[in-house]
Amino acid sequence: MTSITGDEAACPINDLAEAYDVVVIGGGPAGLSAAKTVSDLGARTLLIDENRTPGGQIYRSVLLAREADRQRMGEDYWRGREIAEAFLRSGAHYAPATTAWSIGPAHDEGGRIIGHEVGVSGGGAARLIRARQIVLATGALERSFPIPGWTLPGVMTAGAAQIALKTSGLIPEGRVVIAGTGPLLYLLAAQLVEAGATVSAVLDTTPKSNWLKAARHLPAFLASGYVAKGLRLLRTVQRRTKVVRWVSALSADGKGELKEVVWTADGQEHRMPADLLLLHQGVVPNINFSNATGCKHEWDETQLAFRPQVDTWYETSVPGIAIAGDGAGIQGAEAAALQGSLAGLGCASRLGLVNGEDRDQRAARLKAQLRKVTQGRGFLDVLYRPSRSFRIPPDPKTIVCRCEEVSAGQIRASVRAGAVGPNQMKVFLRSGMGPCQGRLCGLTVTELIADERSVSPGKVDYYRLRFPIKPLKLRELAGLPQSDAAKVAVLADLANTHHSKPK
Repeated sequence: MTSITGDEAACPINDLAEAYDVVVIGGGPAGLSAAKTVSDLGARTLLIDENRTPGGQIYRSVLLAREADRQRMGEDYWRGREIAEAFLRSGAHYAPATTAWSIGPAHDEGGRIIGHEVGVSGGGAARLIRARQIVLATGALERSFPIPGWTLPGVMTAGAAQIALKTSGLIPEGRVVIAGTGPLLYLLAAQLVEAGATVSAVLDTTPKSNWLKAARHLPAFLASGYVAKGLRLLRTVQRRTKVVRWVSALSADGKGELKEVVWTADGQEHRMPADLLLLHQGVVPNINFSNATGCKHEWDETQLAFRPQVDTWYETSVPGIAIAGDGAGIQGAEAAALQGSLAGLGCASRLGLVNGEDRDQRAARLKAQLRKVTQGRGFLDVLYRPSRSFRIPPDPKTIVCRCEEVSAGQIRASVRAGAVGPNQMKVFLRSGMGPCQGRLCGLTVTELIADERSVSPGKVDYYRLRFPIKPLKLRELAGLPQSDAAKVAVLADLANTHHSKPK
């Protein structure tokens, strides 16, 4: 199960053991590094990956990439091969094309909690797998970018376009406009123009005032490795397409499909015909799993997102569950790989595979590297902080919850009717109850409620999520082993999902 490089990698779910020392969920740099580290230290380890090959989003399909992809995708992407190959050479078991959908306590025959139980499915079957330690390496989600017209066909996220490019080599046809803020904006623009796409314009919504606010972080940024990379991207994009800065308003226009992109810059409205609009305004921690598991979270005012509380070894408030990588706070791919290794050391220490002194010695080099690769991160966080108008829609008609077609005005009205938080709001609206389970609207809903109440988003909180957090087929549930633990897990999940009342 460890010499896997392509589609032949699919591991039948029935081949997995009933229990592991460590289960890692997520096949990006953090998950791969955590699994390799703890496996090398003697732990029986399983990595669960929704993708067919290791790499996660940032290194998606890197083991299938050809040498010709190297220039198009860039050296940062190509470095993911080393991380993925190192993992495959380890003794960790690998379950690709497999979804983890729940985590619950595992009990012994006397009813005592002895670890955790992970619900997984793949190949049409489902299993419950015990783990003494769990590492969540679920990465990040793109921040919601609710503008008028963003639900039109022809409008999608930049991340979705990048997935299509990495996975299938799909290059968008027609006139492409990329809009938003953040380093990924220019990275995707560069990748698309290198691939031959027609990028008509890059509309940069970074507020001009952010530059002044970020200035105090400039010395650390100039000493970091971000500068050279950023300048290369900017030169590539500015040489090949039109870049418009200081965009303060944006909308997608068309009947039935996208026809034009409308924006305001320097007080003037502009229009441009477009066949595809790609939106992006940064990424935020994917907290769906950690939220449903009951881990404590806090509001990060700098990154404008909720993140789980973790200790030095990335263990959460739930004993035996650690979170590494962007799921614990956005710091980038290099930092994620190092955090994964540190989380793996923490797991090994708690399992008694290394003593404290050995753990600390091994960690010293990793922590030094982590400080180096995150130097200058404060500058990027402040510079690319999305403007208020693109996080909290000023137009009450703007759709916020795409699944249930709930508008910004309806959310504000529910607050005036007595909803003080996202969960209470479900009594009035169905926002957050659709297929995405709040992944697209969660932060926007929280910030809208906070704005209407004139309080911090931290006081409003986030949706309270329930397992299963991913779609699960009834035949998979029906096929679960008929143990008492399985019955309890399924009944609890179904009860929580269908009968719980918002508080």
